[in-house]
Amino acid sequence: MSSPWDQPAPEKACVQRPNAAGLSRQDMAALMQRLGEPGFRATQLFEGLYRHRWQRWGDFTNLPKALRERLESEVELRWPDLAESIPSSDGSTKHAFRLDDGRLVEGVHMPYDDRATLCLSSQVGCAMGCTFCATGTMGILRNLTAAEIVGQVMALLVAHEHPFGKPVNLVFMGMGEPLHNLDHVMEAFRILTDAKGLAIPSRRITVSTSGLVSGIEKLGREAQRPRLAVSLNGTTDEERSRLMPVNRVWNLEALRRALQGFPLEKGERITLEYVLIQGHTDRPDDARRLAAYAKGFPSKINLIPYNPSEGAGFTPALESAIDAFCRLLVNERLDVSVRRSRGQDVAGACGQLVRKRENKESQRSFVSRIGGADVES
Repeated sequence: MSSPWDQPAPEKACVQRPNAAGLSRQDMAALMQRLGEPGFRATQLFEGLYRHRWQRWGDFTNLPKALRERLESEVELRWPDLAESIPSSDGSTKHAFRLDDGRLVEGVHMPYDDRATLCLSSQVGCAMGCTFCATGTMGILRNLTAAEIVGQVMALLVAHEHPFGKPVNLVFMGMGEPLHNLDHVMEAFRILTDAKGLAIPSRRITVSTSGLVSGIEKLGREAQRPRLAVSLNGTTDEERSRLMPVNRVWNLEALRRALQGFPLEKGERITLEYVLIQGHTDRPDDARRLAAYAKGFPSKINLIPYNPSEGAGFTPALESAIDAFCRLLVNERLDVSVRRSRGQDVAGACGQLVRKRENKESQRSFVSRIGGADVES
């Protein structure tokens, strides 16, 4: 069977038509103004696209026929292509999305009886270089646009026929560091939560950061924002710096201060994600230090047994060590759960998303600084 990597990247036309898929209501208003249409058409377009999930201009029966015909000839309506879909034995599905420039990112659809959870990417690759994470081996190619982020959600909802009104959780735990691309992530967040469209409650959207203190502080200044999760994965600066280079810029104490100062709503807590790696993060002393750290601010803890990735050189913690670690935290009266990542058999679990044959020339020419602004937008 041929791989999506064997397919040539789509050629770009000399003159590209604008693509309405993924636009905000404000951008749709600008598009309607450009076409000489009244402003209320933008809301009709927005509702048809996101609430009704219409896929062709002919479906937009809330618009006049003449406008539908004009849109058909002048404006694209195209979500990212699903270039590859690999089902897991646990019911989840890993997908590869082909973007307009031919690059691919990955996401995961995880169905449950009462909801679905979508794991989304925010960048092509990742600049953070965490040694236990397969995505970190790619380096960073570019940020995703807000439209590309929203496009992942829409493509998955349509592909899996998710009923409108059934709850959906969105977790930015796929490829990339969301706070390294916060402007585009927040633009996508506003589209996804817009009451005239998908209307996903903000409490059902979570961004996971490796610990970019500058991004945490910036996110905290947003009037409305997603929930915050922090990938901790180390309880001493020495160990965490080995596993996560970001700790060399913002150590555990700097991260603690940022989390203590993060504005939380009533009842809201910060999620601490902690990967259990044999001989590195799974010892009783690690659990005691994690307990002390977590008590410094409202928090809950997700313990994640390490998901192996090729060439990383790490081993998952033993079940006995996981049980002992969890019991120690429970005895400290902390809210703790063990998260068994879904999609592991198709390399779709936490830390396993990677496109190994991405454009290496683009990667070599790309400049990125951890925590800086030198990311291609």
